[in-house]
Amino acid sequence: MMHTKPGDIERTSLSIIRRELEARGIVLPEETAAVVKRVIHATADLDYAENLRFTDGAVARGVEALRRGRTLVTDTNMALAGVSKPALSKLGGKALCLMAEPAVAAEARERETTRAAVSMERALAEYPDAVLAVGNAPTALLKIAELLEAGSRPSLVIGVPVGFVNVVESKERLLAACRRCGVPAIVALGRKGGSNVAAAICNALLYTAAGQLDPASRGWQG
Repeated sequence: MMHTKPGDIERTSLSIIRRELEARGIVLPEETAAVVKRVIHATADLDYAENLRFTDGAVARGVEALRRGRTLVTDTNMALAGVSKPALSKLGGKALCLMAEPAVAAEARERETTRAAVSMERALAEYPDAVLAVGNAPTALLKIAELLEAGSRPSLVIGVPVGFVNVVESKERLLAACRRCGVPAIVALGRKGGSNVAAAICNALLYTAAGQLDPASRGWQG
């Protein structure tokens, strides 16, 4: 059957994902299932069932932070564009990206560092309890790890950059720092990731927090 309504497409896709994971012998833990399935839905890549890592209680703590209206900060405008604004609005939250701010670019040039690193510094200075979602820049993760060691405590860090240079190392360092500092984290180990993955994780958390995991609750009645 050819589906044309968004709700039908999403439900059927998630059903296929569940069946294909079961065929691999993978049964997702209840707490993390919504996040993992939404990432696979966004990427058509079942490997995320095995390379996504969660600190203890990360999903529950991320959901609670979003229910409390914590600010969501992304490292790219692409990830920001993919975040569900209706779900954010329902929760009374907001999302932003500082990467394109002229002041961020100027400071990065002056300090001979990256805009991603500066944007994370500024984000945590202004929103110390933010949810941070990084899908592109390993230097953002390295800066966040440094800030954690210095005492910063964001509500959640999503670390899913994609690429070949510094990507694997930055994710491992971030995850270790989050575990040492007791900061919740969701990290895609290895080279895979991207802004779409960051947005998918954010949306899984937002939909859970807003009670909108079923597409019908988002007005997708198909």
